[in-house]
This record gives sequence, structure tokens and C-alpha cells, in this order.
Amino acid sequence: MIQESDLPGLIAQVLAAAFALAIVFGAIAQRTHFCTMGAVADIVNMGDWARMRMWLLAIGVAMLGFNGMVAAGWVQAGQSVYAGPRLIWLSNVFGGLLFGFGMVLASGCGSKTLVRIGGGSLKSLVVFFVLAVASYATLRGITAVARVATVDAVAITLPAGQDLPSLLSYAIGMATPHAALLLGGLVGGGLIVFALARPEGRSGEALLAGLGLGAVIVGVWWVTGRLGHLAEHPATLEEVWLATNTQRMESLTFVAPIAYTVDWLILFSDKSKTLTVGIVSVFGVVLGSAAVALATRSFRWEGFAGTEDTANHVVGAVLMGVGGVTAMGCTIGQGLSGVSTLALGSFIAFGGIVAGAVLALRYQMWRLERMA
Repeated sequence: MIQESDLPGLIAQVLAAAFALAIVFGAIAQRTHFCTMGAVADIVNMGDWARMRMWLLAIGVAMLGFNGMVAAGWVQAGQSVYAGPRLIWLSNVFGGLLFGFGMVLASGCGSKTLVRIGGGSLKSLVVFFVLAVASYATLRGITAVARVATVDAVAITLPAGQDLPSLLSYAIGMATPHAALLLGGLVGGGLIVFALARPEGRSGEALLAGLGLGAVIVGVWWVTGRLGHLAEHPATLEEVWLATNTQRMESLTFVAPIAYTVDWLILFSDKSKTLTVGIVSVFGVVLGSAAVALATRSFRWEGFAGTEDTANHVVGAVLMGVGGVTAMGCTIGQGLSGVSTLALGSFIAFGGIVAGAVLALRYQMWRLERMA
């Protein structure tokens, strides 16, 4: 059993591992132009599925990896915030729509914002701080009160965890690890086959983004769910997941952690404000992106084009902050980390994000047509 004196060293290992994986994420995302908003826009505007195949390949890899760990008995989906029995489906839908619409106005989602900051975008730095305020308000402030009193109150309580393996296990009596191996293989494997079916899905960039980012998501799940998991804390004897904001097993997500990062920076002298996996991941993505941008000489300072451009990015950042917290995640938090657990709420939020992005793209096209 681990001793209390060993905890600081173990926490440092968890944070260092998460930071290193986030650097890899930022570097790959910068190098491959991985972008969920861009993937949806390519399909809507040009019928081009190349970047969407990157995303689907990453999801498939993350699903196989996570559910493989469930089958091995290393982690359980119910140890995350995504797979509890209470399905807040309206929050997932509404929050997803807001986030998806907002990310189009803000030129990218939370992770893309961090990647763009690393590439020199001052526009994205503004988005970062506005998103942080909106996110924190929806976690603990005025919009949090509205969220809890409205959409969060509409829920379905399921007889088991909302992840598909747990539901299948409840329905037919199959052991959950076996169900995870079966469903993870079928759904994740199917997405990989679809992503690789066309030549554009097998390009170097697509393979690097899909395989690399999917593996990073699995790696962070292992760091928090295995390395940082204590069945009994030496002081409290309670089960804990070290250095996580949710006090649960986590993988990458970039809405609430951006709020926690700004909170940590502002209240740094408050000893209760400690580094977490989410906070170091934010710094890691920016650093990884900046390293690649500088190495490839693609680093460029970028500012707003005008008043309308500024307004779009500010409104988009607010919608992402409110929507991301309401949906319990962003394109990475729900669209990769959450979906990898096969949680119903994550699939609903994923659909809401895509639908919101499509609506925003149609809105932009309508405005352009009116101006013409």
C-alpha cells in the first residue's frame, strides 16, 4: 500500500505524464491541421471528408484502446464523469448545439484555440480568456444556476451505467469486460475501417493525426485511471484519482480545464489551488503547438480583421464556454474522450456539436449571400 509520504512523488508523475502527452497532442494537431470545425466545414462547403476521416480514425483508436483497458480490468467506464446512470440528454443536446455553433464563430473549438495560440494567434488568446470566464460562470456562477434549474433537471435514470457495455451487460447478463471488448471492437473497428477505406484516410497526415491523437487520449486515460488511481487514500482510506478536477478518472478535454487554468493563474498564491491534469494539459498543448510552429517556420502573429470579426469570436467563445460545460465536454472532451467510453450522453453531445456547427456554417453562408 502506498504511504502518504509517497503521494507528492506520485502526483508529480501523473502531472508530468499528462503534460508530456498534451505536448504530443499539440504538436500533432499543429502539424496535421487537425480541426473538428474544419472537418465539418469541409464536408458542408466542399463535400470533402478527408479531415473528418482523421477525426473518426482517432475516435476508433481511442475506443479500441479504452475498451481494451476495460476488458483487461485496468479501468471502468463508470469511474469517469461520462458513464454514470443519470443521462442528462437535454443538457447534452442543448450544450452541444451551443458549443458547435460557437466554435464556428470562434474559428475553432477549445483545443484548436490552444493550438492556434501556439501558432501566434492573438485572436485565439482573446477567445481563451472569454471562454474561461463563460466556462467558469457555467460551472459555478450565474449560468450554472440557470443550467442546474433548467436543462440539467431533465434526465433519465438508467438501470446501469450509460456506457453501452454496462447496458448490454445489464440486458443480457454478459460480463461487462466482455461486452466492452465486443462493442469497442465492433464500433471502434468499424470507424477505423471507414476512415481507412478511402486514399485520403490513409495519407501520412491522416494516419499521424488519427493514430497519434487517439493513442494520446488512451494514454491520458491510463495515466489518471491506472497510474493515478488509489483504491484507498493512505490518509482518508477513500478511493481517489490523483490530480484531477472532477475527482474521477479523466482524459483530455478543453473547456472546464481552460477555466481552471485561468483560476490557477489568478489565485496562484492560494495554496489550495494546485496543478491538475486538466491545467497542465492546457499548457502542454500550447507548448507542443508552438514548438512545431517555430520548427516549421509557420509561426505567425495574427490579429482581428475588424469589429465584426472581433464580435464573432467573442460571441463564439461565450457559446463554447456555456455550451461546453452544459454538454459536459467539447469536441475532444465528448467527441474523443467521452465517446471512447461508449457513453450514450457522449454520442448525444457529439451529435449536438456537429449539428450546431452545421447550423453556424449555414448561417455564415446565408449572411454572405445577403451581403452579395
